[in-house]
Amino acid sequence: MIELTRRQFLERSLPAAALSLSAFALGVPRRRLPLGLQLYSVRQMLALDFEQTLRQIGELGYREVEAAGFYGRSATQVASAMRSAGLACVSAHYTFDQLATTLDQIIDFGNQLGLRYIICSFPGFRDPGRVQGKSYQEKVASFTLEDLCWSAHKFNDFGRKVHAAGMQFGYHNHTMEFASQDGEVPYDSMIRIADPQLVTFEMDCGWVIIGGGDPVSYLRRYPHRISLLHVKDFKGQRKPFTITDSPDAAELGRGIIPNEQILIAARAAHVHHCFVEQEEYDMPPLEALKLDAEFMHDHSL
Repeated sequence: MIELTRRQFLERSLPAAALSLSAFALGVPRRRLPLGLQLYSVRQMLALDFEQTLRQIGELGYREVEAAGFYGRSATQVASAMRSAGLACVSAHYTFDQLATTLDQIIDFGNQLGLRYIICSFPGFRDPGRVQGKSYQEKVASFTLEDLCWSAHKFNDFGRKVHAAGMQFGYHNHTMEFASQDGEVPYDSMIRIADPQLVTFEMDCGWVIIGGGDPVSYLRRYPHRISLLHVKDFKGQRKPFTITDSPDAAELGRGIIPNEQILIAARAAHVHHCFVEQEEYDMPPLEALKLDAEFMHDHSL
């Protein structure tokens, strides 16, 4: 279990962040990326009114989005709604099981929509029967190093087909990839196994920290392997958190995640897209996403 305050994380990560800032000052060019949103953040709203929700997101200043489902709409319908909202849908999430069973259809939909990335949002189990009937939290706790390395090998197969279709395949982490097993950190093993020509990584910085890792360190160690970021924040809490028990969500800059330092490190890396993701709210979602957008404008890549 990990108990980490904002102060503790900043104390641990500031040296790496300072090095990144020094490199930036010595001539690393500043690249301002379009403001992005992972649409899982507004999943309930999209289910009620897809087109209107996208327009509201565009009005907040978001310019790129990453999909987490298309709510029964065709690629043509999605593309039309995105254009009307002033949004570019550059990426979409699919689970390992979806990719393993319907990859050809996913690729066809992605090409029709004009996606640049197809992302695996959740890894697979080498023996799915071992976790049949288990809850999401139980599945997260059940991943072994073997499962995660096996998934990384499969990513090469997915990536080969996606690459041949003119898009890039990637992997989005959760928390379980950062708990050391048999002396290895699974995320590092997955990066080693995944072919850099076929598989990129979308690092969810909040989940890295909840899992026990350091996003700043990963951006410095793997600057060419991490192409996309998710940025989120969590409220502080007294009890320790674990890979299956995370804190409540917070608006960017109002929680324990040092996103300022993460974004400084990302400037010196090769991040091409950065998506805000807020999964829960204690205020109207659009109000929270406006605060998130303001934070990103102040600290943007």
